[in-house]
Amino acid sequence: MKATGIVRRIDELGRVVIPKEIRRTLRIREGDPLEIYTDKDGEVILKKYSPMSGLSDFAAQYAESLSKTSGHVVCIADRDSIIAASGPMRKELLEKSLSKDMEKVMEERSTVLVKSGSDKVYQIVMDENSEKRYTSQVISTIVSEGDPIGAVIILSTDPSVKMGDVESKLAQSAANLIGRQMEQ
Repeated sequence: MKATGIVRRIDELGRVVIPKEIRRTLRIREGDPLEIYTDKDGEVILKKYSPMSGLSDFAAQYAESLSKTSGHVVCIADRDSIIAASGPMRKELLEKSLSKDMEKVMEERSTVLVKSGSDKVYQIVMDENSEKRYTSQVISTIVSEGDPIGAVIILSTDPSVKMGDVESKLAQSAANLIGRQMEQ
């Protein structure tokens, strides 16, 4: 565990303030749910809660199936990171933090299609190096109970690939299915 040098006291209601610097670094926003764990050494551990964490095996299988069907890189993300990926560059994307572009797409609850040759290519993860290779993208927001909880992402690195309605519908269908799974 990394020491921050920041000490906070518990108030009379049992509350502790998480410093702004830590919230910003861990991308914890007002209203975000946190899970509380304890370990055998008496440490209290706060972890940002992801409703999608229970679906990681299902998401991995679904991403693999979509990747084999479409022939593209397929990723499934929660609000913070890629939780499942399949296809080429899977290892470069899996468990990477999402970019601000992705946060914006999810907040807008939209589906985005970027065709080969487009000026606008969305940054998927914080690591800039892998982003420059994507020539076509489809990003569809996963919505559960009215809230954006993640995204289905289909990517291509081949400049000759022309993504269109088929890939867009695949991503939307996957996002709808995962969203409904979360509601059960």
